[in-house]
Amino acid sequence: MQHSVIFCVATVVFSLGFISPVSSDRIICYFASWTVYRHGNGQFDVDNIDPHLCTHINFAFLGLMPDASIFIIDPWESNDDGGYHGFKKIVELKKYNPQLKVLVSMGGWNEGSGNYSNVAKDPVLRKTLARNVLEFVQSKSFDGFDLDWEYPGSRNGSHPDIDKENFIALLTEISDLLKPRGLLFTAAVAGGIERINLGYDIPRLNNLLDMINVMVYDFHGHFEPFVGHGSPLHASSLDYEHGRNSTLTVATGIEYWIYMGADPEKINLGIVTYGRCFQLADPSNTQLYAPSAGPGNRGPYTNQSGFLGYNEICEFHMDWTYVWDDEQKVPHRIGDVDQWVGYEDEKSLGYKVEFAKQKNLGGFMVWALDTDDFTGLCGKPYPLVNSLHFAINAYKEKTNF
Repeated sequence: MQHSVIFCVATVVFSLGFISPVSSDRIICYFASWTVYRHGNGQFDVDNIDPHLCTHINFAFLGLMPDASIFIIDPWESNDDGGYHGFKKIVELKKYNPQLKVLVSMGGWNEGSGNYSNVAKDPVLRKTLARNVLEFVQSKSFDGFDLDWEYPGSRNGSHPDIDKENFIALLTEISDLLKPRGLLFTAAVAGGIERINLGYDIPRLNNLLDMINVMVYDFHGHFEPFVGHGSPLHASSLDYEHGRNSTLTVATGIEYWIYMGADPEKINLGIVTYGRCFQLADPSNTQLYAPSAGPGNRGPYTNQSGFLGYNEICEFHMDWTYVWDDEQKVPHRIGDVDQWVGYEDEKSLGYKVEFAKQKNLGGFMVWALDTDDFTGLCGKPYPLVNSLHFAINAYKEKTNF
């Protein structure tokens, strides 16, 4: 049944053709450069990107050195003559869609917080980084720069007492160089209230950035001793029995950013194309907060415990039992005796689009292109990203927008 639903949604979107979104229909998609090393149907390169699918594409990632110099993490993939020419090829996508904007992103989870915190606290290094960013963006013909420091005030190497203020100082230096030259400046930011409070002076940040990509996901995962969906739209009644977990939702994260001073039009609601998976401690107990015995099994493409791309779920696990959580407005599947995975599908994305529209958000941010069903093995290519287009257009028709 799930195969047919995906096929129908994607077919409708493709038959309508791509409708160039206005600003309130932004879809920012991340390209993760390391996915060129995956095997079989999971291998992903710039050549797999549909240039009409997203309004913006962010190339992930650049690294940061302690002296504020920029580190090209994988020169063979990104920049060397013998490799994939990732920087050049992703910018060249604009030949096929002149409205497309292409940015380069610095940071990510694996980069940690230490170098960013230390550079941000040093006035000389802040200016050095800003100059290096401008030079890099211009030299590679990117349309702008995305900063994904995960996270100011959090994780090893951060300085919780000063990161919030220093983050604003760093954003100011970069903005002062990019904005007068017409270059876009965006940031990926936390979606949980605790990290928001630690890291962000939201009114000032809002004035410095063109877009705010809110990562309202990874709220739950195998790092906890129980099962839970990574990106629930709303709280479950069970969440209220577990401390502050009722705030770990998409709705709460977005509403808090707005409440604290972010312009809704600048906000892009974060969407994931992967699921968080668990091994059940007791296969007979499959509800939320059921005890977990650890991360779920690796997928053949992403090869990461506790993590399954949507492409892996739809290709290998559609025979697992499908469960819709009507409180959280998200699905999960249960199978292989003791495996549990929470993920997004076209139904859950429809609810997230409706929420975003009701909050007057500017658009959506997708992590990442490579774990959608980009080959179309389960129907048409990119069913999840195309579901965003479909839901946006359906909402417009329903509301006469």
